[in-house]
Amino acid sequence: MFPDVRLRRLRYNPRVRDMVRETRLSVEDLIYPMFFDETIDRPREIPSMPGVSAYPVDMAAEAAAEVEALGIPAVMLFGVPAKKDDKGSGAWIEDGVVQRVTRSMKESDLVVIADLCLCEYTSHGHCGVVREGEIVNYETLELYARTAVSQAEAGADMIAPSGMMDGTIMVIRRALDDEGYHRIPIMSYAAKYASAFYGPFRDAADSAPQFGDRRSHQMDPANAREAIREVEMDISEGADIVMVKPALPYLDVIRDVKQLFNLPVAAYNVSGEYAMIKAAAANGWIDEERVVMESLASIKRAGADLILTYFAKDVARRLGD
Repeated sequence: MFPDVRLRRLRYNPRVRDMVRETRLSVEDLIYPMFFDETIDRPREIPSMPGVSAYPVDMAAEAAAEVEALGIPAVMLFGVPAKKDDKGSGAWIEDGVVQRVTRSMKESDLVVIADLCLCEYTSHGHCGVVREGEIVNYETLELYARTAVSQAEAGADMIAPSGMMDGTIMVIRRALDDEGYHRIPIMSYAAKYASAFYGPFRDAADSAPQFGDRRSHQMDPANAREAIREVEMDISEGADIVMVKPALPYLDVIRDVKQLFNLPVAAYNVSGEYAMIKAAAANGWIDEERVVMESLASIKRAGADLILTYFAKDVARRLGD
């Protein structure tokens, strides 16, 4: 008890504070999400995400070199095609956006993670095949399998399915194994919530649904126990890494998943989380650098082994100073 115990003793000296710090953020924890757009010929800054740009496909190698030079080990690729159709066929064709970018990036040592969904590629903006206003699970899974194999053929080091269809991991794992890609790991968007924090991403990826919403397959933000069921199912189907998305509003879920499962846990610090910090900083209401570092430290402290964040380049520079 005080005065014999004084917890401030370990706080007075900055060097001592560093020595006893419990949670340490490293550049090796970071994954940088990147957008590539077939319809542009120069980088296009995303208005709702200041500091983040979509790149033309022919700039993939250059963009990869910048990320690699900062020490960031991995990127997550999202593609915006020039043409869309009702099935999202641009997701699995040989010369698709992600496939072309992956081939270019394989000249680097980056781990190239291919996001796998159809919403960026469908004319209706939904994550699968739509029949009478409903996403049809089995037909959608067939297209996910084709996409996974196509991405692996292009050289992707990891496949990250985000569509939240039932049975996704099982179908993709079998498809990859049948084609000889048994060494390709799957990072599952296992607990992906139907969140209001995705708005800026949908601007960047041109993936907003043309009707309805995604609550029929993404999780209810009010549910936590359901997330454990989703993660458990994906692990049983062959997931190698499980993800919680978004991150900051779901730190409790990250903690639960980390405590219950002996698998690497990823957390996606999503576009809305990024945009709020940028907007508040632009208005002089917060110290951007301190808030970013505090936010990412909280995600890691909750249990995330890997953090996908649009702040990755900024944080890598700070950690490298």
